[in-house]
Amino acid sequence: MAYYESVRKQVAADSRIGGPYRLIGDRAKQYAQELQAEMRRRQLRFTPIEWPN
Repeated sequence: MAYYESVRKQVAADSRIGGPYRLIGDRAKQYAQELQAEMRRRQLRFTPIEWPN
């Protein structure tokens, strides 16, 4: 969960500085999707990441 929250915060920071993807890239998005799938499998609650366009 901590890794996922870290990615979510980085995406939010990207949005604030006018990103998309200034701080993180496609690999981070893929990793977050893998983590999200695992959290769903374990039925954990989490806040979905709102990816910039």
